[in-house]
Amino acid sequence: IYIVPAFVGLGTPYWDDDARGAVFGLTRDSNNKQFIRACLEAIAYQCKDVIEIMKKESNVSVKTLKVDGGATENNYLLQFQSDILSTVIKVPNCLETTAAGAAYLAGLKTGFFPSLEEIEKRQTYQRIYEPKMPKEEIKRRYKGWKQAVKATRMFKI
Repeated sequence: IYIVPAFVGLGTPYWDDDARGAVFGLTRDSNNKQFIRACLEAIAYQCKDVIEIMKKESNVSVKTLKVDGGATENNYLLQFQSDILSTVIKVPNCLETTAAGAAYLAGLKTGFFPSLEEIEKRQTYQRIYEPKMPKEEIKRRYKGWKQAVKATRMFKI
């Protein structure tokens, strides 16, 4: 099952304000667990869409992704994100990274922290996810996502 949550259109990299949310692949054997899993996977696919365009435009690869927020509580999502991106995902001990970032910047400016390296030494992580999914499965699943997005964009009301 693929869910394309385009409830107010699709943002990066599609920029399609007229797209609307869609579900593909339902059968009479589909169940609520598969539907929930597809919702979580949609988050990871959308992140992959954005990261792929960032890599293309910047010519920089992503080796590690540090994440925060409520979604970090979901182990399935984070493992799938690691798999679909073929990237290590790190969950910091401090999930309030916006506040921590502001404190670190203030500390750099005032000299409390002498360097970015000193700040990096202070970073600790509660969980780290490493990719496990075979490359062919990643390609197959992401191709399905791209087909679902294409179909969503074709259907206009």
